Amino acid sequence: MNKPQSPLWTNSTSEARKTGTWRSALPDYQNIPSPCLGACPVDGEIATWLRQVTQIDHYGAWLTLMENNPFPAIAGRICHHPCQTACNRVQLDETVGICSLERFVGDKAITEGWSIPKPEVERTESIAIIGGGPAGLSAAYQLRRRGYQVTIYESREQLGGLLRYGIPAYRLDNSIVDAEVGRITDLGVKVHLGVEIMNSAALAKLKEDYSAVFLATGASRPKALPGLDYSQPYVQDSADFLAITNGGKTCELGENLLVIGGGSAAMDVARTARRLGRHVTVLTLESDENLPAQRTEVDEAREENVEFICGAMLKDVNSTKDGLILTCARVDFQPGAAKGQFTTTQIEGSEFELRVDAIIPAIGQDADLARWQDVVPGDKGLIDTDQSWRTQTEGIFAAGDVASMARFVTEAVGQAKHAAVAIARYVSPDEAKDPPPLLAEAKFNVINTAYHSPDARHNQENLKVEVRLQSFDEVQIALSAEQAIAEAGRCFSCGTCIDCDNCYLYCPDMAISKLEGGGYVVNLDFCKGCGLCVAECPTGSIHMQEDLPS
Repeated sequence: MNKPQSPLWTNSTSEARKTGTWRSALPDYQNIPSPCLGACPVDGEIATWLRQVTQIDHYGAWLTLMENNPFPAIAGRICHHPCQTACNRVQLDETVGICSLERFVGDKAITEGWSIPKPEVERTESIAIIGGGPAGLSAAYQLRRRGYQVTIYESREQLGGLLRYGIPAYRLDNSIVDAEVGRITDLGVKVHLGVEIMNSAALAKLKEDYSAVFLATGASRPKALPGLDYSQPYVQDSADFLAITNGGKTCELGENLLVIGGGSAAMDVARTARRLGRHVTVLTLESDENLPAQRTEVDEAREENVEFICGAMLKDVNSTKDGLILTCARVDFQPGAAKGQFTTTQIEGSEFELRVDAIIPAIGQDADLARWQDVVPGDKGLIDTDQSWRTQTEGIFAAGDVASMARFVTEAVGQAKHAAVAIARYVSPDEAKDPPPLLAEAKFNVINTAYHSPDARHNQENLKVEVRLQSFDEVQIALSAEQAIAEAGRCFSCGTCIDCDNCYLYCPDMAISKLEGGGYVVNLDFCKGCGLCVAECPTGSIHMQEDLPS
């Protein structure tokens, strides 16, 4: 007679015992957005391309970057990098140097001569883009790679807009602009240079001739400083100054210059003038901690002996044979609720004088809307658009500085990318796909920092001050390949599975299997819901969820 089988031991398989039925929660593999992605103006998949850099797949990293931004070498130099502010790594030691890594990948693409893959299909629908700056070029890129027929109308003699005419070479050399703009036009984008769409009739004609129109003329009309006579030879607006000096011409305004404003344009003017041998003072309404320019720009300007008078305003100008005598006063500056809004109160008895040769106001620019007001209405200096960047006029879209107060290059690039998607949906509704739903971001508390030892950031070095003031050579020196790989390795890959096998190795019930080609699957018959896989995940790409009855 056969003996009964022991309930505690068997020589046969135990697979029949569904131990997983004990659990109340189960692990879920789901890549979720990193905080840097959520903060990125172009929705760049930062954790993905940083991982590719660590794997020395620079071409793959470039392709990932180019999905959302055709200007990695440009953005890597001038982006205001909100991604770095949002980076979870800052809660361990220092934020990852995302901007310097984007420059590294972008420069690699230029050096290697990588080109954008041609469109897989050619469509008959045509789109006119008015403006060849960051927004116009971004939209042209996204639409052309989808196969649409794209034509750019640019009023200047070269494409680039602010990138070419408004940013000095020590920050962004035109050779970089040429390379990244050239890749876009090489896709088959048609370009009409020196052509300005001057009025509503011309805009209406384009609307008739094309399937859709995209307005991307930026903010081209300088704001005027009240009480300052712009007709005087001692006054020159910042945009004109930068366009002239970027074009290789010299400054004829004297030796002592006053720059009014605290934004990036003001820093560019001041630092350009220093390279031309001028003494420069910057006068700002804002206090030092409220300056709108990037802190790096302010710090580098101070290194270059630009003088700052913060929290003060110009009251009166007296022109004499020996130059200008300026009456200024200290102010109490209070930021408003929205960008560009503020209040100032003059501090009684705080007046003082400055002696300079010329004044360069750099207080911002407005969009020129009057010429098109009969076709596209606007309000408060911006064209009215909805969340998809559609204007109130059928078939006309707008983004960038002409439609938004988010006055950063990468903001314009990102807005134009979304506008291009909306245009594609408009002209080819059958081809459009709904975007995937947004997921919650991976927060720092889901990262297992035991797998991430503290490590200082690998920063780009700068040219020495005495060297950089002698020319317009780039100030920031790019990371080496070794530094870039090491810096990219500091990324937590927040919310993104990196196939590290921790969940597979640590599961006490062997309930996790590896998938061919990468990834993992949980055998729910044996998972007890202990959560050890979640605890040992270094990136927070697994989380526990309630095991509800099916």
